[in-house]
Amino acid sequence: MSTTTTYQVSGMTCEHCVRAVTEEVAALPGVESVAVDLPTGAVSVTSAASLNPDAVRAAIDEAGYELVS
Repeated sequence: MSTTTTYQVSGMTCEHCVRAVTEEVAALPGVESVAVDLPTGAVSVTSAASLNPDAVRAAIDEAGYELVS
């Protein structure tokens, strides 16, 4: 059973930003899909099980952006 969680990310301004965040978050174990809504900064992540929030924050930091919530 998959679970989808939406995170708020700040600092994304273009499609390159979207790709960077998508690639880093998609690399986390168990992630099935990542959808980024650039205008709102919402990042929806579908995964096999709940993800560790610290791992998600680290992936977004690695991409060069900040997890707001």
